[in-house]
Amino acid sequence: MVENDRQEERVKEHAVQAVELTKKFGDFIAVDCVSFTIERGVIFGFLGPNGAGKTTTIRMLLGLLKPTMGDATVLGYDIVRQVNEVKKRIGYMSQRFSLYDDLTVDENLNFYGRTYGLGHRRLRARKQFVLEMAGLEGRGRELARNLSGGWKQRLALGSAIIHEPEMLFLDEPTAGVDPISRRVFWDLLYGLAEEGTTIMVTTHYMDEAEHCQDLAFIQYGRVVAQGSPAEIKETRMRGQVLEIDCSDPALAIPVLRDMGVFEEVALYGALIHAVAPDVGVLKAQIEESLVEAGVRVRAMDAIVPSLEDVFISSVRMPGEPGEDRGP
Repeated sequence: MVENDRQEERVKEHAVQAVELTKKFGDFIAVDCVSFTIERGVIFGFLGPNGAGKTTTIRMLLGLLKPTMGDATVLGYDIVRQVNEVKKRIGYMSQRFSLYDDLTVDENLNFYGRTYGLGHRRLRARKQFVLEMAGLEGRGRELARNLSGGWKQRLALGSAIIHEPEMLFLDEPTAGVDPISRRVFWDLLYGLAEEGTTIMVTTHYMDEAEHCQDLAFIQYGRVVAQGSPAEIKETRMRGQVLEIDCSDPALAIPVLRDMGVFEEVALYGALIHAVAPDVGVLKAQIEESLVEAGVRVRAMDAIVPSLEDVFISSVRMPGEPGEDRGP
């Protein structure tokens, strides 16, 4: 009995603890033995391309999908046996804004507040908080359909936290939103985290991952790297990154790939990132090859890898869960 109590306390130290979580749809494995933990009070980023298994993982943690195999707890409660306890304590914002377009801002907040069982006085106080937090004061009678993408996003976030959940799940909440609205949204998330809310956010934006205290990279349903952004950059990067500024990147990329010395060559905006074990010794060879191809090199420097560099490196590591398994 004492040992069971101690085990329960250890589980509750984590906001989420997933152990070999797996989901199959027929013969297709959407999530493949995923294990990770989320500490309380942090912003945890679940990073990966579309189709990697991010949404399926979140749906299992929310109790919307039953795992094929594996176990997980959210806020100390089992996601299968105690799903109602989980739902009372969490908030969820889906990829598509979960608002009713034909209801006003006030009516949407009233609906979600009452769904979560808030009494009249408490609902009124929480609505005021949400409207102030989201900058929607004075717009309570406006139909949700008339709000811009950024304002809808803030209202959807407000609807998800109106009952003051201990943990918030956000599934690609900034997809399709302009950069300024994305920045405002992340400022709101920082404020919530500072007040003690644990946040799990899925995204395929690498710049957003930099805002998270902890991360997990997922590819083909498998976790390929975990840790803080700094830890992942330090431990998961295979080789050095050479940033090349040249006159014709489109022509330069196939030339660099044909050299056969790089682990990866990719376009980053107007620049090229090339990864090799020791890029310093290759500079003269690179410049010679590019000049012969009619490409002028303006600058070429070894740089600190970005999370995108690390992600690409992680998913290509042979013999590991992140091994490239084809398109």
